[in-house]
Order: sequence, then C-alpha cells, then structure tokens
Amino acid sequence: MDFVEYVIEQALVLIPALYVLGMIIKHTQFIKDKYIPVILLAVGIAGAIALLGVTVEAGIQGILVTGVAVFTNQLIKQASK
Repeated sequence: MDFVEYVIEQALVLIPALYVLGMIIKHTQFIKDKYIPVILLAVGIAGAIALLGVTVEAGIQGILVTGVAVFTNQLIKQASK
C-alpha cells in the first residue's frame, strides 16, 4: 500500500516542512530530542487544520503527515548506520 492512499494531496506539503523543522529543532541546544516528535505533532495538526479547516479529518491528516516525516527521518538514520 502506498501512503498517498491515506494522506490527501493538500497535506503532502507538510511532510517536507515538518522534516526540515525537525532538523532545525534537532540542532538547537535548549530542546531535548525526546520532545521533537511531540512538537512536530502539534505543528503537523495545526498545519493540517490551517490547510483543511477545523475537522476531524484535518487532525487525522496532521497525525499522518507527522508520522511520515518522523518515519522518514528514522529511515535515513538507520540506512546510514
């Protein structure tokens, strides 16, 4: 199955944005790594709501795009080991 079946087209733009935001946060000194996924989740849901309006679907899309961004980061980390 392809993740595009679940993540709608309008929300795809959030995936690279969240990935880059995660990399920026990672390089800050004052935010611990364990909080990065939570911060990205909040931003992902807020971004999806901004794009799609206040709906349950927007919340779900925010969760999905955050999951894809974090999963992509972990794939890259694991592949480089």
